[in-house]
Amino acid sequence: MKKNDMLRVLKETSRTFYLPITRLPPLLQESISSAYLCMRALDEIEDHIALPNPDKAAILRDVSSLLQSGLAVRDVKSELDHGVFAKFRDTLPEVSLQIGDWLSFSPEGIRPRVWDATASMADRMANWADRNWRLENEADLDEYTFSVAGAVGLLICDVWAWFDATQLDRASAIHFGRGLQSVNILRNHQEDLQRGIDFFPSGWTQKEMLVYARRNLTLARMDLKPIPQQAFVYLVAIPLSLAEATLDAIENGQEKLSRQQVLRIIAQV
Repeated sequence: MKKNDMLRVLKETSRTFYLPITRLPPLLQESISSAYLCMRALDEIEDHIALPNPDKAAILRDVSSLLQSGLAVRDVKSELDHGVFAKFRDTLPEVSLQIGDWLSFSPEGIRPRVWDATASMADRMANWADRNWRLENEADLDEYTFSVAGAVGLLICDVWAWFDATQLDRASAIHFGRGLQSVNILRNHQEDLQRGIDFFPSGWTQKEMLVYARRNLTLARMDLKPIPQQAFVYLVAIPLSLAEATLDAIENGQEKLSRQQVLRIIAQV
């Protein structure tokens, strides 16, 4: 698979992040693209409507185990193709089946960190699949949003430190991931309920989730500024602005932002 294929899949899976990522310097673009697609690959397994939870947990744990023993495996992609994914090639989407390619695209200097983050996230997602994503309180929500998104914020910190030797505020990076994930939870709430999943803690309504999302997005804005201005706009400011506008839209009864609204927000940022 070539770089153009990676960018094609990136565009197909997330138009929100495709535009910012493609405007990054080449080495940073490859690092962030690889990391994002690895996480998206796992996310598509976790959310797959045709897979029962035991299968999801088994696939995710097998991916994690393989990556944790990766130094002893001669061809991780082959092991994934002919082992982990063998029974699910007609079920899983391309972005998940090609996770071996996304891992190989990561530059060597940061690749072990991407592998570690991917393995850890796969394990955590497997645990949540076993629990059927039952959230009893805000502590459970914090745990879940860290598991699938806050940890991605930490990975971005490490990628940036490797690329630019700039230390970002790691707590703000966690809030960044939590904020974006809680916006996704709000956007997809009705669809999730239809498939038997509720990411709202017990007794929570849209009101409480909106407060949680806004609090995390506000905290994320406070200390994520050491990134050079242009890259900050691409990696942080645009996603944050889109997330905040999405919350406004949800409060006004709109399911999601229109394409025109998205383009206007990007232009303003």
